[in-house]
Amino acid sequence: MKKIRIGSGAGYGGDRLDPAIKLMQSAELDYIGFECLAERTIALAQKEKLRDPAKGYNHLLEYRMEKVLSLAFQNKIKVITNMGAANPVAAASVVKEMAMKMGLKGLKIAAVTGDDVFEIVKTMPDLPILENGLAIGTMLDKMVSANAYLGVGGIVEALRQGADIIITGRVADPALFLAPMVFEFGWSESDYELLGKGTMVGHLLECAGQVCGGYFADGHQKQVPDLWDLGFPFVEIDESGFGHITKVSGTGGIINKATCTEQLLYEIHDPAAYYTPDCVADFSRVEFYGKGEHVVEFSGASGKPATPFYKVSVGYENGFVGEGQISYGGYQCEDRADMAIDILKKRLQAYDFEALRFDLIGMNALLRTNTGNNNFNELRVRVSGKAKSREEALIIGREVEALYTNGPAGGGGATISVEELISVVSVLIPKVLVTPKVTIETV
Repeated sequence: MKKIRIGSGAGYGGDRLDPAIKLMQSAELDYIGFECLAERTIALAQKEKLRDPAKGYNHLLEYRMEKVLSLAFQNKIKVITNMGAANPVAAASVVKEMAMKMGLKGLKIAAVTGDDVFEIVKTMPDLPILENGLAIGTMLDKMVSANAYLGVGGIVEALRQGADIIITGRVADPALFLAPMVFEFGWSESDYELLGKGTMVGHLLECAGQVCGGYFADGHQKQVPDLWDLGFPFVEIDESGFGHITKVSGTGGIINKATCTEQLLYEIHDPAAYYTPDCVADFSRVEFYGKGEHVVEFSGASGKPATPFYKVSVGYENGFVGEGQISYGGYQCEDRADMAIDILKKRLQAYDFEALRFDLIGMNALLRTNTGNNNFNELRVRVSGKAKSREEALIIGREVEALYTNGPAGGGGATISVEELISVVSVLIPKVLVTPKVTIETV
């Protein structure tokens, strides 16, 4: 019976690269997926693309591909990633240029697009927002992005066209790993039991090191060996949907029934009805079986027909967060920190800030021994709040910085920051309105 091996090279945009390199060198993979896209990051990427049409893809694309491309070429490993973010076509062009410089002749790079449904959503102002029931039209003037969670269709088509490196925008996370199974095993798009099994596998892999103990580790109660050298997982699976999950021998972390169970339930509202673009997966009867050190077999996943809708993640401008910090150390530092907060509360009450917070953070970083009559050698005052404009948000940090000479005594290390707040809501649109597109470039 035919089997393939699929590895997980990243679980989020800024994930480590070394574990992925070890997988590609040692796990005899057929495929590796890099899941690097979150709801808010694609909205930020869209804003970057508006400023520069050649940008809008993951900032670590070149960093990762510098190591990944040659390994993929040498070991015949196909790479699937959503590092395209808001601009998969530009990302594919960058990767092609890199491959040309490396002399990787014949390499095919695909961009999968179609997830950007901004213009479609704009024409449907009555769409209800899933989180609050309001019409999306109430925030059209603030929208910066609208991206549908596509399924495996575009990726599978790219594989059919012989693509070696596939770069997508917004797709459902498990789809990065389900697509190779659908392609290699010829699974039907209406065989929901198999699609459910593959979706479960994709869900285990999508967060990379989490299933190897990264999210499992919890002090003395749940210890994970050599967490500093955490390995990433890979799955060997056959055409019936049966297989096991493991990691490269000698890497840190653990894979056992407990880590797999925790990852299975991660971000799942109803294990019996996990809605994805390709099926409604049913994980309620999944069982894990330990088959040796760091080897876990799985069974019991299933699925039902998918809905006729795509979930769409809508990013919108939601003001600015202003922040200021300042430290007080040494004798009676707690009293001085409290005094600083009292001053700031009075000075900032004249402004219309939302969610204004005054916190004491960090302690005992300056001095090794206690020098005062309290339990702290250092405290840091942090003030943050939401404003409608960048200029208003700056007021918070400026008032904190002014404490240098406006009291209390001994303040130091003041910082000011302002961050634009991009928030996310969700809507549903009919799938018939969306058409994935594949663009192939060959080195």
